Amino acid sequence: MINKTKLHITIIIGFLVLLLGSCGVYSFTGASIPPEAKTVSVQYFPNKAQLVEPTLSPLFTDALRDKFSTQTTLEMAAKGGDLALEGEITGYQTTPVAIQGDQTSALNRLTIKVNVRFFNKFEPDKDFEQEFSQYIDYSSSKDLSAVKAELIDQLNEMLTTDIFNKAVVNW
Repeated sequence: MINKTKLHITIIIGFLVLLLGSCGVYSFTGASIPPEAKTVSVQYFPNKAQLVEPTLSPLFTDALRDKFSTQTTLEMAAKGGDLALEGEITGYQTTPVAIQGDQTSALNRLTIKVNVRFFNKFEPDKDFEQEFSQYIDYSSSKDLSAVKAELIDQLNEMLTTDIFNKAVVNW
């Protein structure tokens, strides 16, 4: 009985290894990367928004590099990676939302927009240029300077996930 169970488990594991290993490079994140791709490069994203938050460019660029470093086995290249990302931050703004009867805002919304150009050396049909946008609402009773760092971290995580998914997850 035990030998039969071990045999079934071995067959299932072997089948899964063959299935996952036959169609390119896969990871548990769902990324599908051409097997010949070995490097990724993420260029610095300058802030070209009307309102410039000085820390946003380095924080966003580092977050995007970290996403590809931790979610894939690709080596980070300074330039010309097999997969390459470049672009600019095009929007950083806070706007009032949820206006109340007394003409005051119950919430404010911080929005970040990023224009991204993605190049895949081995599958150029997957190249794209697209603007990604995310926002978070926060209480108008809080000063933006007090919550800005936390909001930027959350927005960067949301944006980098969207960009990663568009570039290599193919959902």
